[in-house]
Amino acid sequence: MRSLLNPLAVVVSVVAIAAALLIPTAAAATPITVAQAIGQQTGASATVRGYVVGQPTATNTVVRSNFPSDYALALADTPTQTSTSQMLYVQITSAFRAQWGLRTNPGLLGARIDVTGPLNAYFSHPGLTSPTAFAHAGTSPTTTTAPTTVTTTTSSGGGYDTTYYRNAIGKTGSSLKTALNGIIRTNTKLSYDQVWNALKVTDQDPNNSANVILLYSGRSQSKTLNGGDPNDWNREHVWAKSHGDFGTATGPGTDIHHLRPTDVSVNSERGNKDFDMGGSPVAEAPGNYTDTDSWEPRNAVKGDVARMLFYMAVRYEGGDGYVNLEMNNNVNNGTAPYHGRLSVLLQWNAQDPPDAFEKRRNQVIYDTYQRNRNPFIDHPEWAASIWG
Repeated sequence: MRSLLNPLAVVVSVVAIAAALLIPTAAAATPITVAQAIGQQTGASATVRGYVVGQPTATNTVVRSNFPSDYALALADTPTQTSTSQMLYVQITSAFRAQWGLRTNPGLLGARIDVTGPLNAYFSHPGLTSPTAFAHAGTSPTTTTAPTTVTTTTSSGGGYDTTYYRNAIGKTGSSLKTALNGIIRTNTKLSYDQVWNALKVTDQDPNNSANVILLYSGRSQSKTLNGGDPNDWNREHVWAKSHGDFGTATGPGTDIHHLRPTDVSVNSERGNKDFDMGGSPVAEAPGNYTDTDSWEPRNAVKGDVARMLFYMAVRYEGGDGYVNLEMNNNVNNGTAPYHGRLSVLLQWNAQDPPDAFEKRRNQVIYDTYQRNRNPFIDHPEWAASIWG
């Protein structure tokens, strides 16, 4: 039996279907306004149309010049908007930074663009995260469908070396320390209350998403059992906050690169002691040792502790209103802005290299919270270059 279908109609239909399948989702979506996006923070994907009005650097801060990085931009419904409450904060993932980052492309300020992605808070502010498409309003979008190509840092030298660490590569000693300070000092600041929720993410047990791992004991404990009661977990300042007397004020007192969940009584027993070898076993945290003036953590986190202190000594150099923190080879540092014992910490850094947990933690802090990295997790060898 002969077919009754019109061959031309079949061809037209096939072409139409194929064309429909090739239309990018972002292009087909009807853009919503920034005001609508702010009111729809549900995690659902949308295309938002707005004017680029600056770069967010904190929950209530957007800069319009001297952009520190290519990692975020702010959108508003008018190009002259100055109220951050009327802005949407947009994360710029690595696939889009070369074309849409403001440090590289400051001329984007004032441009009207479309951005597609999930409507989620960013910098604890209404935002759009993990975008899938960018475009100048009314043009074809730049899309990405290959998250596996996102550049990551490795200790042997990765993609971040050509971007994040480019001003430090090749330097040694004090020049390296100065360069690293210039890189990591621009970061989002958290309040001490915000630290609670941040630690529930940064220190999440990889085998149980309802728990965090406590630093000194290694115990996996419910995220909800935090506070001040016996066997709760609380916020341990690995660089003891009395060493420089910075307390819990925003800045070094709330920097989650050195804040970790610990058992309340273990935190109290460690107190403000410097780090060194030896002492008596800590009953509630097997593998840790302490005496009157020092603390030795368990082997699995000796390097973690060292690298957190190295970070603090580089990040806080006294030039931005915060105390100047420095490493030394002493214990009993008291309220002086020093922490030791440097020679032992350098040994621990070499003995216990960064593991998957520590690397993930560094990445989460960078991606989600402070927008800066601990360079000694990415490059442990830099500690010996600066202090060796």
